[in-house]
Amino acid sequence: MQTLSSQCDAGRLRRLLNDELSSAEQLDVTAHVESCEHCQQQLEQFAAGPDWWAETREFLVETQLDPHRAEDTASARGDAAHVDADEHPQRADLAILSPSDNPAMLGRLGEFDVLEVIGRGGMGVVFKGYDHELNRWVAIKALGPQYAGNAAARKRFAREAQAAAAVVHPHVVAIHAVNATHQPPFFVMSYVPGESLQQRLDRVGQLTVEETLRIGQQIADGLAAAHAQGLVHRDIKPANILLERNVERVLISDFGLARAVDDASMTQSGIVAGTPQFMSPEQTHSTSIDHRSDIFSLGTVLYTLLAGHSPFRAESALGVLRRVADDTPRPLREVNEAVPDWLEAFIAKLHAKAPDDRVETASEVAALLKGCLAHVQQPRLFEIPDEVFDLVAPQRPAYGKWIAATVVLSIALVLGVLASVPKTDSTIGGPSPVRTTQPEPMSQPPTAPRGVDQDWDDPLKPETDHIHQRLIQLEAEPDF
Repeated sequence: MQTLSSQCDAGRLRRLLNDELSSAEQLDVTAHVESCEHCQQQLEQFAAGPDWWAETREFLVETQLDPHRAEDTASARGDAAHVDADEHPQRADLAILSPSDNPAMLGRLGEFDVLEVIGRGGMGVVFKGYDHELNRWVAIKALGPQYAGNAAARKRFAREAQAAAAVVHPHVVAIHAVNATHQPPFFVMSYVPGESLQQRLDRVGQLTVEETLRIGQQIADGLAAAHAQGLVHRDIKPANILLERNVERVLISDFGLARAVDDASMTQSGIVAGTPQFMSPEQTHSTSIDHRSDIFSLGTVLYTLLAGHSPFRAESALGVLRRVADDTPRPLREVNEAVPDWLEAFIAKLHAKAPDDRVETASEVAALLKGCLAHVQQPRLFEIPDEVFDLVAPQRPAYGKWIAATVVLSIALVLGVLASVPKTDSTIGGPSPVRTTQPEPMSQPPTAPRGVDQDWDDPLKPETDHIHQRLIQLEAEPDF
């Protein structure tokens, strides 16, 4: 065991770290530390202690604040142990981390090193972390420190993890682990490189019809998987939809408001949960909801992608809720002329105020969107699904059926004219002239898949002209 000398003074080591020694004292202590293993170890412990780590976090936060803003400068002088999470969530985020052995990391949460903050929500913060056991990056969602002491918030947070973990699907973010006993509790998800759908909207504005159909189909597929587990997401919005980089795969995240359909809390009056602009009318009324609430929210997302903004906007949250409950959104084609009438009608059906008037299931929505996408990509090969086309059929003639009926009538007319021409008798009056050509068979008029633009003024003009000319030729031929 090493014998301590009179120079092994912990107080002097702390003053050295705090830069409180004179130049002569610093030289003396430094020379001693270089030859004293005990003081070297103690100095390392002081430097890595919780007080020093808190000061380091405080310094890192101060460097992120704008020094020219008086409120930032004043707040940065506060004590790191008394962080106001509502005023400065960045400081609160770092306050829940413990020191990491890796200087490149912000800190450590449980057994995971934390590199950076990648998102914040109403319930907590999401970090990008590193899983040493599996050698991969992960996303770690931790309950916000402002809620860590709230039993109801902790219970709801645990329910979020359980709900998300129960849904295993390519279009739902996977849950790898849950640590409910940690302070604060957290769960570990797959890290999805890319951006949220809201970030895409903020960056490029309106999306194309093809992009909207592709994204909508994948969201509906993910919702169908959640609904099959008896879950309602309750907060479908662009910010909760992730777009994986390169492959453009869509993943649903944040089941923070998910409930089991048979959860009694879903029928409690006075509880409004969700994001107002993307709520269903049932949510605004705080009444019992089911999976069709998510279908309404999906309709709002599709409208938002095509319009560039939510269909329900107002100056206050209460005004938004009233619009969701009572107002019909502005017709989508008035906002974006590129939207087909059948897609506008389909989104309007998803937006029906009464749940019974919407498409029944998310799996049905996914199948219809898939059919619509195939038509947009290859209109000559795929027709619009009947369920979607029938939403606008009363507004225009059913082209295919009308063509078929007219063709049959035209053929019957020609055959009737031919039958009225007298037949010649070769035994009377000598041989009859021989007809060298037969009437040309009338070609069938082309039919086009539904949704392809046609000349609706007179689509059969070429065929009717052909019949008229043939009748003139038959009348001009001599009557034998």
